[in-house]
Amino acid sequence: MVTSRSGRRANADEFPPFVLREYAVIADGERGALIGPRGDICWLCVPSWNSDAVLSSLIGGAGTYAIVPEGEPFVWGGFYEDGSLIWHSRWVTTSHEVECREALAFPGDPHTAVILRRVLAVDGPATVRVVLDARAQFGHRSMREVVREAGVWTARAGSLYLRWSGAARAVLRSDGRLETVVTIDAEGHRDFVLELSDRPFTTGPVDADEAWSATAEAWGRAVPEITGTIADRDARHAYAVLQGLTSAGGGMVAGATMSLPERVERGRNYDYRYAWIRDQTYAGIAVATHGAYPLLDDAVRFVTERILDDGPQLKPAYTIVGGDVPDERTLKLDGYPGGSDKVGNWVNKQFQLDAFGDALQLFAAAAERDRLDSEHWRAVEAAVAAIEARGDEPDAGIWELENAQWTHSKLSCVAGLRAIAPHAPASYGGRLGALADRMLAAVSASSIHPTGRWQRSPDDQRIDSALLIPAVRGALPPEDSRTRATLAAALDELSDDGYMYRYRHDERPLAEAEGAFLLCGFMTSLALHQAGDEVEANRWFERTRTACGTPGLFSEEYDITQRQMRGNIPQAFVHALLLETAKRLADPPAG
Repeated sequence: MVTSRSGRRANADEFPPFVLREYAVIADGERGALIGPRGDICWLCVPSWNSDAVLSSLIGGAGTYAIVPEGEPFVWGGFYEDGSLIWHSRWVTTSHEVECREALAFPGDPHTAVILRRVLAVDGPATVRVVLDARAQFGHRSMREVVREAGVWTARAGSLYLRWSGAARAVLRSDGRLETVVTIDAEGHRDFVLELSDRPFTTGPVDADEAWSATAEAWGRAVPEITGTIADRDARHAYAVLQGLTSAGGGMVAGATMSLPERVERGRNYDYRYAWIRDQTYAGIAVATHGAYPLLDDAVRFVTERILDDGPQLKPAYTIVGGDVPDERTLKLDGYPGGSDKVGNWVNKQFQLDAFGDALQLFAAAAERDRLDSEHWRAVEAAVAAIEARGDEPDAGIWELENAQWTHSKLSCVAGLRAIAPHAPASYGGRLGALADRMLAAVSASSIHPTGRWQRSPDDQRIDSALLIPAVRGALPPEDSRTRATLAAALDELSDDGYMYRYRHDERPLAEAEGAFLLCGFMTSLALHQAGDEVEANRWFERTRTACGTPGLFSEEYDITQRQMRGNIPQAFVHALLLETAKRLADPPAG
């Protein structure tokens, strides 16, 4: 059944989009869902992260799955169970409190998503309204073949199979949605289990109690205790977010969503449901600062496989199973307010030299934890060979712009070569050191600003906060005059109200051109820590980690004027840098 525009409009009217700080995410490694303050799951792609959405009201499509208090006004809040992505929506009405414990059964099955929702009457009887409106292909295909048997609903939505337990008395409305109102006795609960699969079901419905128990136990095994940082709780939560974004094959998506705008009506909407080499390496490096945990092995495995497969033609991003990122296209939906819908990503046509340097930094972090084997060393050699072959070429750089001789890309390779060299056999390590020296000499000859700091490229004298990263990673010593001058210039020219921006686009105030970049805020903290300024390092860390909402999730950018999150959520590399910075700031600066 094709969904009409009126069906999409009904979803938007009843469950409109909210500001990003009010969304929680649940994830199982294979896909993720966003939950709004009215208990509406407004975003879910099945079977995989980059599949078509079956719930897409977030970006103007049809399809939602909502559990919301009925009959009384309410206010919203919530929390995650420690060390997991098990979320509790909590609503306080005028007479009582009600919670909904929410999760995707974890670890996820690559073919089947299982959404667990347990409504709890906290301090008295609670009445909730439940709406299921699954619509495949970004809202274009509504449920069909809807059948109830023994209290369990089954249906099809596009090519997907659907099974829903816990709503035996739901009514099938004329617009294709299933709906019911349920009253739960004081201190009681009601389970709703929604299964969505690209394959026919061959076993009976999921048992809610068993699934909840298995999910809680699996999260307990997957997320280690995080201690010895300056922010243990937030650091552990960051680890849980990264775990939720990482598939069984090791691929970690950069974000759970697509098309959430960075700037209103500026065309800056992107699809982040793919595994970026950069995000993967940053996450692995962050985890390595805490220990030899499985997420480090996941990152090393995924990056190793991509480098060995593609060598010098390494792509900036892949699907979580190592496939090609599709070309960018639009869906002709209304989009999230201020944005437009885009599927795919133009990064699939780019070359990013810094990815090889980032990969070597990851391998060095793994070597420190004794996690490299012969296959990984083959990838090290392939990455070095790629730098030798393509190190003089222009590339798209960390910000994925037009091709240029970006200074950050060259220095990232220098940092990677220097990091891995001590772990290599002496003769090979000497070769890596010599290559790093040659690259550093070349970029120093072309890209030093007259003031003595690094500049973006030989043809672009502007300061860029990305230039802080290679020094933090060891391209140059902290006391190097270029390192100190670059940090001073970034603080002077690119910071505002304690937040850091990427670079100046033009003569406008920073906040008018784009949002503050949270990755850069945490990197500034690390750079100050490396420079020995502990007070300022901690101040930058604390300021940057405020740029989130109730669920503690971070997007890519932060609008400091409106105090709003901007871009896709959750953004993997921001959580990775929080995890790393929280640990490094608790220890004395290296060297």
